Amino acid sequence: MTCKIVSDSSCDLRMSGFDGGSVLFETVPLRIQVGEREFLDNDALDIPLLLGAMAQEKSAASTACPSPAAFAKSFEEADRSICFTISANLSGTYNAAVMGRELALEEHPEKEICVIDSKATAGAMILLIRRAKELLEAGGDFEDICAQLRLYQAALRTCFTLENFDNLIKNGRMRPLIGTLLHSLGIHVIADATPQGTIHVAGKARGEQKTYQAITALMGESKDCTGAEVILCHCENLPGAMKLREQILRDLPVKSVEIFPCRGLTSFYAMEKGLIIGY
Repeated sequence: MTCKIVSDSSCDLRMSGFDGGSVLFETVPLRIQVGEREFLDNDALDIPLLLGAMAQEKSAASTACPSPAAFAKSFEEADRSICFTISANLSGTYNAAVMGRELALEEHPEKEICVIDSKATAGAMILLIRRAKELLEAGGDFEDICAQLRLYQAALRTCFTLENFDNLIKNGRMRPLIGTLLHSLGIHVIADATPQGTIHVAGKARGEQKTYQAITALMGESKDCTGAEVILCHCENLPGAMKLREQILRDLPVKSVEIFPCRGLTSFYAMEKGLIIGY
């Protein structure tokens, strides 16, 4: 029996970085449209090139979710497939994956396919992928595995901080004057994901150190972090990620903090120097 984990490309885990053993793994890429240029969010995407194109383009950039057929093709390659997507409240990717499941089952009704809305992105999806691998390797009833993953998803949290607001301004979600003021004052926006998968602005902090302290305070308030595994994703900001990791390890009783570079979709939203924490 072949088992496979499928994710859209917002998970920040590259296919080349997955050691699945007997479990297969595939990311189904989203597309990013910047002016007349289209970027495919696969392992080969040059993130600095994408960010440079977005900075030069005066009009708003956009994203496009994968087609149902792309998900169906991926599901057809295994007997058991578990798929994780970016929050359904942020993208149509979840709906595309559900439609892909239906297409695959029409042709192969014997297959077992589960699609789970992560209600998040980035690191939280990496944690879900890792848990799915453990459960699939252990075997057992497929519906029970999916139920365990849904419970695990509900226990995960995501928060992030931004200091580049160009994309928000171009998409009409922030007034240019406010964005310029925040940037000039060194103010960082701190936000988290709600249980429904929407974005909630939790606060603002001025300066790097106060921002990191505010993030760990938010993490500690949102759940008991004892023994938690933390995935910290950064958009071209490894120094900042390393400092935040030190702050998390100093302030919270977590088990570990791993650092990953953002892929294209999360770079599109976080912009340069953005940090996304899944735990």
